[in-house]
Amino acid sequence: MAAGQAKLKVIKATSNKAAIKDGNELDKNAWTLSPGIRPDVFTAERTRKTKYVVFYTDIDSIKVKVKPGSTYDFVVLLNGKDSCYTRIESAIPPEDHARQDIAISDTIPFKLTSHEAISFKAVVNETDTVILHFDTGSWDFRLTKDAIVKKTHLLSDQSDYLAGKAKPNFKKLGKVFKLQIGKLIFYDPGFSATDFTAHEMDGRFGWNLFEGKQVELDFDRSLMIVHSGKLIKAPKGYVKSALTFKNSFMIVKGAMKKNGQIYNGDFLMDSGAESAIILDSIWAAQADFSNGLQLIKTISLTNPRGVKFETKVVLAPAFLLNGFELNNVPTLILGTRNPAGFTVNNLGGDLLKRFNMIMDFKHDCIYWKPNSLFKTPYLKS
Repeated sequence: MAAGQAKLKVIKATSNKAAIKDGNELDKNAWTLSPGIRPDVFTAERTRKTKYVVFYTDIDSIKVKVKPGSTYDFVVLLNGKDSCYTRIESAIPPEDHARQDIAISDTIPFKLTSHEAISFKAVVNETDTVILHFDTGSWDFRLTKDAIVKKTHLLSDQSDYLAGKAKPNFKKLGKVFKLQIGKLIFYDPGFSATDFTAHEMDGRFGWNLFEGKQVELDFDRSLMIVHSGKLIKAPKGYVKSALTFKNSFMIVKGAMKKNGQIYNGDFLMDSGAESAIILDSIWAAQADFSNGLQLIKTISLTNPRGVKFETKVVLAPAFLLNGFELNNVPTLILGTRNPAGFTVNNLGGDLLKRFNMIMDFKHDCIYWKPNSLFKTPYLKS
């Protein structure tokens, strides 16, 4: 039971399907009631603002106030007999006030691969060594199925698989109770198998593992520095911009420039993508952005969720990011619906590596500073 709740509220249902309105977003197919899971947790879309989440069954509803760190438990009585213990919680965990006056910094070296992956050596459950990349366009911890088979003990409980009588069941893996990257240790991280990740990587870890912290990426020194407790002030030369979040994706403001005209847009931070910039098909069409630009080539891409989409690569005259201008940027334009599920452009590894940055996941902002890679040639130029 959530702290401060004396008694669980009970609502009724005759169908196991439920709708959820998270802030202003209504999803009519959001939830399936599961009496066997206790509690079954719905994590609200991340925001530091207070909002309401409404949970609708076919005959009843409950409205819950959600703010950072909050948790609310209730029961859905299905068909008058099955109790479904349900929890609505903030994506932002409660703050650890005991550590707020202590500045803690953990420094971990990384390797920037030829495919722009920010790669680290990691250890799973104290025994299994894997190579992961930090993906700002992802979250939690993912391992490829191939890496699970070849490099881990997460299938050790599947006797039929070990005896060669069955294929591995990636939905019934052993528990990941510890993930260590350098000096950083994550206990019980969110984990799942994936079919795709960056080239030559065994898996990836996302930004949400650092909620409430600062993540500094220094490409000049190939270092990730994670600041927690009492956070640092950005050093001289860094420029601040806001971070916003949609569907758990991290987004910044940017603009494309062509023939003296500025095209403003939202850009998803996606260090897991190899390219420099990927423009949303709808956004690019509305701006007629590719008209008159040099076509470099047409290619097929597959995102980490296995979705394939055709793109064309054009040479964009300039991209503007918080006062910084990058010129002659190879830019991919999607030829189909954005796999993110909403209209947004992407900044990939070939562009992001040109800035040392401090991502602040407590105050939802980011600090940028051009580095020694700022004017290096682009991969697809």
